[in-house]
Amino acid sequence: MAVFAGGRLLVCLALAFLLGVAPAAAQTWPAKTVHIVVPFGAGSTPDTIARVIADALGKQYPASAFVVENKPGASGNLGTDAVAKAKPDGSVIGISIGGPLAINTLLFAKLPYDPKTDIAPITQLVTQPSVLAVAPSLGVDNVAALIKLLKDNPGKYNFASIGNGSLSHLAMEALALKSGTAIVHVPYNSSPQAMLAVIRGDAQMACLPAISVLPLAKDGKVKMLAVSTAKRSPYLPDVPTLKESGIDIDADAWNGLIAPGGTPSAIIEAINRDVVAIIKRPEVREKLATQLMEPVGSTPQEFRARIDGEIARWAPVIEAAHVKVN
Repeated sequence: MAVFAGGRLLVCLALAFLLGVAPAAAQTWPAKTVHIVVPFGAGSTPDTIARVIADALGKQYPASAFVVENKPGASGNLGTDAVAKAKPDGSVIGISIGGPLAINTLLFAKLPYDPKTDIAPITQLVTQPSVLAVAPSLGVDNVAALIKLLKDNPGKYNFASIGNGSLSHLAMEALALKSGTAIVHVPYNSSPQAMLAVIRGDAQMACLPAISVLPLAKDGKVKMLAVSTAKRSPYLPDVPTLKESGIDIDADAWNGLIAPGGTPSAIIEAINRDVVAIIKRPEVREKLATQLMEPVGSTPQEFRARIDGEIARWAPVIEAAHVKVN
């Protein structure tokens, strides 16, 4: 009887726990209004992803509102800081990239937030290949031929980027460093401007997001020599990687979902579960594929390791090339 009574007590306690906790868990995510902060302008890759996710979450939770807020400025630091300083209750999340979460810690003398403590990683959302593209007038068809040309003509050729300290800048600095060549950096404000510079001959090469290169390559205005990702892109299966071409560079343009530091793990896990399921849906994959983006859907721990890995990868390149933003 004592054993039976004890068992009944345990069952009652378990039921009380479930009845007490389940409603609270249901309320943690989502809040009635969830703001998804994008640290770049409308039409940018993070903005595109944010709107896909907001639309899907809005259908999944019709009683809640999911609002995309664009807060561009300071190389993505402004919007990322807005997430860092928000209340850690699931009502504000954000989409950010390698710059504000990792590389900018090496480029800026001081950031208004600490990515290690003020940001809670949720999941890496997507990976997007960058492409090493050259002007057809260079007369090279592969990376080896380009490297030979650069070695024979040190400092003669320019490369375009989308800004000082950007991934497009650092990838080319890494190429020059690892191949023992010298190339002159010419920064622009956007991928279209950088591509136009290559077409016009103001620069002879660039490493830019594939979505900005592919249409021009199809028209014969530029040549694609390699992708900068660790493996070949499923969208460009015939284009080799830089590693395959003899240059050990891994530089993909990824996007990730973040929350304010201190957000409870239960909320992080709930958001992770919902969003990872969303980006792996067939219809969402199709939308992402139009931008040559491949869904990832990592755990928070894996995403944190990815951020830390970016810092370790680019620190020696930034130091060797003496890259600074301020």
